[in-house]
Order: sequence, then C-alpha cells, then structure tokens
Amino acid sequence: MKFSIEYDKQPLKFLKHQDKHHVKRIVDKIDEMLLSDPVPHNAVPIVGEHHVFRLRIGNLRALYRVDHQTKRIVIFALDKRARVYD
Repeated sequence: MKFSIEYDKQPLKFLKHQDKHHVKRIVDKIDEMLLSDPVPHNAVPIVGEHHVFRLRIGNLRALYRVDHQTKRIVIFALDKRARVYD
C-alpha cells in the first residue's frame, strides 16, 4: 500500500518562492523516492528523533516524519542544507 505525502507550512512557503520548473523537479523527486518506500536507502535518520528522516535532493534537504499506522509522510522542512536544520 502506498503512502500519502503531505507538506507543512514551511515547505509550501519555500516552494512558493521557487520557479515552477524547480518546484516540479523537487516534488517529482520526493514522490518518486517516498511514495512506495517511505524510508529509501538514501534516507538518513535524524538522531534523537523518532521516525524522522532526511532526504537529499540536490543541494536541498527535506526533513520528514513517517507514520506507518496511517500511511502518511509529512514533509515539515525543506531548504538548503545550511538552513534546514535551524
């Protein structure tokens, strides 16, 4: 069964300020990597957090939380590497 992907306010705000081709590339990459497998081989767990992972998309990082019971993935942070962990 596939997972659904939701975006919090911060990732939506970040994507709103990007050009449409960049947004499409980012969203397509997230969908490709996470829809069928919520923890792909290149996802890195965040130390000290439960079910929180980092995904690299070029020079961007997406932080997301996985809920296996409801089959939901929530992207709660999306930004350049230097700023995403603030």
